This record gives sequence, structure tokens and C-alpha cells, in this order.
Amino acid sequence: MTVGSVRDVLAAEVLCGDDRALSAEVEGATAADLMSDVLALSRPGMLLLTGLVNVQVVRTAIVAELCGVVFVRGKMPGSEIVALAREARMPLLRTEHSLFEAAGLVYGALTCR
Repeated sequence: MTVGSVRDVLAAEVLCGDDRALSAEVEGATAADLMSDVLALSRPGMLLLTGLVNVQVVRTAIVAELCGVVFVRGKMPGSEIVALAREARMPLLRTEHSLFEAAGLVYGALTCR
């Protein structure tokens, strides 16, 4: 499954990310608002689903070598967050789904591949 496929599953809006970034393979997903949990429990290539909207989310995703970030509940990150992600070539998506719904949809799509 690719980041672009996740966009389709979640009916998400792409906030930044070119075709190359959207074609990255998603190795798994993690849903968290505590960035310490993301650092402790994620693996490179995973996708982060979160309701937390601050620059630390993107910094954590970069350090953890994640393949992208999805902001849930329609949350819109500020321009500083989008600029950092664009510079790091980290795709950012936004969905209206709750964290619970988004995690379930992504889990279902990942296990059915």
C-alpha cells in the first residue's frame, strides 16, 4: 500500500507531497498523540496518524524515518509545519475521520493487501 492509497482510503487532502512521496510504500501505521510513543514504538516506513498539530510532529516523523503524517478530525497544520514537511519531503495529509476511524480504515486496508 502506498501513501497515495492511504489518501484514497481516508478521502484525505494532500497538504504537501509530490508524486514520488505519495508513491512511498507504507510499512505499517501508528496512531498517537504522544511523540515519545512514536519514537519508542514506530519503525521506519510507518505512517503516523495523529490529532496533534505542531512542528514536533513533523520533526518526530523525520527522526523516526516515517513515510508520512495524517492529521485527523479535519485539523489544519500551520504554514510553519507544512514548510518543514515540504523541506523534508515528508507527505502531509488531512482527513475528516477521527483518529479511531482513520486507524481502523488504514489497518483494514493494510491487512487486505
